[in-house]
Amino acid sequence: MALLEVRDLKMYYKTLRGHVKAVDSVSFDIERGKALGIAGESGCGKTSMAVTVLRLLPSNGKIHGGSVKLDGVDIVKLDDEEFRKSIRWKKISMVFQGAMNALNPVHRVGDQIVEAILAHEDVSHQEAVTRAEELLDMVGINPKRYKEYPHEFSGGMKQRVVIAMALACNPDVIIADEPTTALDVMVQSQVLKAMEDLRKRLDLSMILITHDLSVIAQTCDNIAIMYAGKIVEYGNVIDVFDHPTHPYGMGLVKSFPNIKAERTRVRSLPGFPPNLLAPPKGCRFHPRCPLAGDICMEEEPELIEIGSNSHKVACHKVDMLERGVDIWEQ
Repeated sequence: MALLEVRDLKMYYKTLRGHVKAVDSVSFDIERGKALGIAGESGCGKTSMAVTVLRLLPSNGKIHGGSVKLDGVDIVKLDDEEFRKSIRWKKISMVFQGAMNALNPVHRVGDQIVEAILAHEDVSHQEAVTRAEELLDMVGINPKRYKEYPHEFSGGMKQRVVIAMALACNPDVIIADEPTTALDVMVQSQVLKAMEDLRKRLDLSMILITHDLSVIAQTCDNIAIMYAGKIVEYGNVIDVFDHPTHPYGMGLVKSFPNIKAERTRVRSLPGFPPNLLAPPKGCRFHPRCPLAGDICMEEEPELIEIGSNSHKVACHKVDMLERGVDIWEQ
């Protein structure tokens, strides 16, 4: 049994113009100790999916169906208080995008970690302080810097503090939303290595949301490619990167520069993601797809398994694409 099973999850934002279908029938599994990367353009529903799992929705966001099972328990059905006490941060925690906004600038970093521990664990203040110092040491920060303020830390160190906060209550699953955004390449590499080491040492499961496909290739076991609120391709990282089969997945991989190949101009996907207030009928990618036919404009494709290693694709033209046709060169 997978540690985390998400099935047919739907979350819409209510607006004056109607419902924005930000997460629309999303399904995936994560086994204990494994990492799943979520990729896709901005506006495709990656962060919305993450905050739905953790139930950190704004007032106009609401779950409209589906299940999220953690160790076999559907946590969507738990009431808010039970979810806050037993699931959020204790079982599933989150590393938010942008450490600058995740830390309170007028509180010492150690106190912020202690606050998280005391809010969810029945321990004394001194035990929480000791735990906070251990966490700082675990993420590569000298515990003596416990009493310093966020402005005294570099961007990479702030991100490490946020990771320490996410680990404060020994969760089983960590959701990392663009954890290396705004960091330079060297610091990004250090933070990613720290997260990978911690995941293996603590046997954590992880959902990593990022625009950077190289980060997913470096740190994840499986990848889910999202487009317009749906997962359009899912599978083992090596399978998907070596043999992307959905037109959108192929376009993303082709858009990423290959340092080993001959220098050429990097190709980009034409068009933009659709407005999720009124998504296109049928396949949501069909307005941008060079293979789109009548069936693509009328019927929504199902996510079906192809090949091996649970590689799944939602496309009506999958038989043609499995033959390795490069549709973006046509």
